[in-house]
Amino acid sequence: MQDKVSLDPELSLDWDQEMAASRPHDCVPLPSNHPLYVLYTSGTTGTPKGVLRDTAGYAVMLKWTMSNIYGLSPGDVWWAASDLGWVVGHSYICYAPLLHGNSTILYEGKPVGTPDPGAFFRVLSEYGASSMFTAPTAIRAIRQQDPSAAVGRKYPLTRLQTLFLAGERCDVETLEWAKKNFGVPVLDHWWQTETGSAITSSCIGLGNSLTPPAGQAGKPVPGYNVTVIDDDMQELKPKTLGNIVVRLPLPPGAALCLWQNHRLFKELYFSKFPGYYDTMDAGFLDEEGFLYIMSRSDDVINVAGHRLSAGALEESVLLHSAVGDCAVVGLEDSLKGHVPLALCVLKKDVQKTEEEITKEVVKLVRDTIGPVAAFRNVLFVHGLPKTRSGKIPRSSLADLVNGKPYKITPTIEDPDVFKDIERQVEKVWRRHAD
Repeated sequence: MQDKVSLDPELSLDWDQEMAASRPHDCVPLPSNHPLYVLYTSGTTGTPKGVLRDTAGYAVMLKWTMSNIYGLSPGDVWWAASDLGWVVGHSYICYAPLLHGNSTILYEGKPVGTPDPGAFFRVLSEYGASSMFTAPTAIRAIRQQDPSAAVGRKYPLTRLQTLFLAGERCDVETLEWAKKNFGVPVLDHWWQTETGSAITSSCIGLGNSLTPPAGQAGKPVPGYNVTVIDDDMQELKPKTLGNIVVRLPLPPGAALCLWQNHRLFKELYFSKFPGYYDTMDAGFLDEEGFLYIMSRSDDVINVAGHRLSAGALEESVLLHSAVGDCAVVGLEDSLKGHVPLALCVLKKDVQKTEEEITKEVVKLVRDTIGPVAAFRNVLFVHGLPKTRSGKIPRSSLADLVNGKPYKITPTIEDPDVFKDIERQVEKVWRRHAD
């Protein structure tokens, strides 16, 4: 039996009372750019910002993407395994599948522990989903708990055709593991809360390849003119790390402005590189036009004048079979300015010692990135802080490991993880002091 909650009439309205007193009302015509919702960003680069979305352009864009990007037909079952409160949930749990005539799965739970690491496989199997969209961090969590997918393979995925990843850069090891164990093409693509849908992707409905090169996030979606430039706004050669920007104008569905802060909207996204939308992400294009997202622009680590992406370093660390998850941040260094520090979460039942793993990880990074990375610092932690959309707040982590005050934004799923990392850092400092 449920008790009726006591409400303060000055602060709250009773749903049943309001509905009982309500009367039907005809639909009201509104302009196409009428605001649909305000949605706050995940806050990995600072204070979350309220993105204001329009109605008509957003609807047109979402319906177009269901067939042209995701290759779905009306009637197919679709699962976006996200939080309904984040942009993926708004766009692809709610609006897009309903506009396109698809059954949409709403899932409350985690990829592991609800009740086991076979949860995603079970839901896909039971509901006959044609395609799924999730974050790389969810796949890493499954892999960490069930490296051989022994639990997941109990559930046949006879109708699954594709698996899409976004929200955080997907390392090649995680991508290949997902391909092997889900048995379908796994396609990483890239977008932001501000855009509301993909900026780059393998557009299945437009005939794009289902086997693009590993590590890429697709090619620009129609409407997005993506390029990579240096700080002086010069376009860079293929495979040269730089600032990822989009030539204006932006296509339908992109943010109209920030809630009650148009000045900040212009300052943040359009002032640094006039004529472009600044994505604040860093990466490069290859000779074929595929885009590689390496890190947030603020997460590029400058080691003795060499710009290294946190994403590339993390990918090298994740090549080690014992490492289940990883975040790399810059550790202040009196000689080189900064050197990389890897915070690593180990998989279950690892037999090797932390010292052995550290030596092997250092060698892996040296072999794949080169000695220029000056990589030798590894810290083992129980977990990494992440937003509910799967992103790691590297700027806060960098402040923490460098002994500076750090900010925990309201979007962090488990704030206590910071305290554990702080304890691990203090242990290392004490060892060095001794």
